[in-house]
This record gives sequence, structure tokens and C-alpha cells, in this order.
Amino acid sequence: MAWLYLEAVGWAQDYALANRREMMYLICEALRKKLPKFGITKEAINCHHNYVVREEHFGKSVWITRKGAIRAGEGELGIIPGSMGAKSYIVRGKGNPQSFCSCSHGAGRVMSRSAAKKRFDSDDVDAQTRGIECRKDSGVVDEIPAAYKDIDQVMAHQSDLVEIVHTLRQVLCIKG
Repeated sequence: MAWLYLEAVGWAQDYALANRREMMYLICEALRKKLPKFGITKEAINCHHNYVVREEHFGKSVWITRKGAIRAGEGELGIIPGSMGAKSYIVRGKGNPQSFCSCSHGAGRVMSRSAAKKRFDSDDVDAQTRGIECRKDSGVVDEIPAAYKDIDQVMAHQSDLVEIVHTLRQVLCIKG
């Protein structure tokens, strides 16, 4: 039965890749209408998390499940987001074999969604996301920045796994 699971996961991952490509194409087409002429490099960041893949590690072919993690192979680009109120990072993997060439995929929660909903309200979301264009209603309280770890500390703890290439300042956050 494991092969059936792996086949289904493979199909879902391929489908997600096709969707990411289509979204990128549509975004670039929309931006072309509004921005000065620009080119597209071949160095796209195709970064996903929560997936299964077969890789070689320590001389063996093994199945890797990256749950809450991304691949950080030598020279590979990735993106590590903070919360909806914090900065995010473009990173380049260092290929650390002890981490199976992986790093975190984001800040990570310090509080469950239900605990955040009990502790905070939409006024708190408004205060914690001041200056950022995003929803600030009760439907996003579970994503409030205070429910997440400090992204700078998370990055400091994985400096042996990735190098920071760019720091992105949050200006817009879309939560569906």
C-alpha cells in the first residue's frame, strides 16, 4: 500500500508544481501591464514544503518527508516567510548533510490556532499588522503575528543550514 500513497503524493506534488508555474506566468503577465519593461531570469525560486521525495543521503537512497521544512541543498534558493506581520527571507542552501539538506520553511507557531483566537481579536491583528495591507478581520486572528516565533531568531538558529541572500519587507499579505 505504501506505493499507492507515494504514487498519490507524487501526483499531488506534480499538480502543485504545475499550479505554481501557472500562477507565476499569470503574475508576470499582470505585472507587465503595470510596470516598466522587465526580464525574467532563469533563477526562479521553486520552493515547497510538506512533501515526500527520494534522495541520496549518507550513501543510501532514502525517502525524505519535509514537513515544515524545505530543501536547502548546496546553492539552492528558497524562501522562508515570517508571520503576516514580519519580514521574510530569500536564502541559499548550504547543503548541510546533518539536516538532510533541509531547513525550516518559516517562523513556526508558538501558539495554536485556537489559543490565538481565544487570546486575540481583530483589533490586535490591526495593531500587529500596522503598515501592511492585509485582512484585519476576525477570520485571520489565528494567523496573528504573536502566534508565531520571531523570524530573526529562527534564522539565527539555522545559520549553518542557509545563508540569507535577501530580506523582504512585508507590504502585502493575502490569506484566503
